[in-house]
Amino acid sequence: MNLQSNDFELFGLTQQFAQDRAVLDARWKERQREAHPDKFAAQGDAAQRVAMQWSVRINEAYQRLKDPLKRAAYLCELAGSPINAHSNTAMPAAFLMQQMKWREELDEAGSDESLNTLRENVDTAQRELLSECASLIDGKGDYAKAVQSVRSLMFIEKFGHDLDLAFDKLET
Repeated sequence: MNLQSNDFELFGLTQQFAQDRAVLDARWKERQREAHPDKFAAQGDAAQRVAMQWSVRINEAYQRLKDPLKRAAYLCELAGSPINAHSNTAMPAAFLMQQMKWREELDEAGSDESLNTLRENVDTAQRELLSECASLIDGKGDYAKAVQSVRSLMFIEKFGHDLDLAFDKLET
């Protein structure tokens, strides 16, 4: 293992959006076994600390690669197209209108049925954007264009969290 490796290299995976979750999980377990600090107990404290650092690095890479949104953002950044979510908040007007509509529906939702309908719409939009990311990244290699899809997915993820809170509030 090399500290300079990117996450895909670390796990021996092709640098692409589409990933087989079972393969990723298996590679994560392999890497964790290789770097487990207990394996280095006989080599002293320094070796165990290094193993612990590797274990943390492996877990961070795994968290990034198993999440499609984080993986897409990471691929864009590796390709020189950073997301810049904190400094660039411009979004297409149609997407902003959709967000406003969803916010209004969320504010007006008073039943499980209305929240479930909204959840279905949001989940559909999320699936479509993930498919678009796959096409732009793996199919076309258009990372600059994929950045917009990733940023839209970030908004949808946040809205999904707010939707979860609304479900929780309705239950209490």
